[in-house]
Amino acid sequence: MTLPIWMYLVVAGIFGSAFMTIKSAKEEKTLEDEWIEKEGEVYIHRMEEEKEKKRQLTS
Repeated sequence: MTLPIWMYLVVAGIFGSAFMTIKSAKEEKTLEDEWIEKEGEVYIHRMEEEKEKKRQLTS
């Protein structure tokens, strides 16, 4: 009960495709997390600048 060689290639292609999909999704999530972290730092920096400006105006 052996299968034709093309069936093995199809199964290998399915597994290869699944592996690459998982790998690229993980890399994309990492890049997205880094971008979100960077944007958060920019936002916090702007908020600190605004607080400092308000302190200088009230002083």
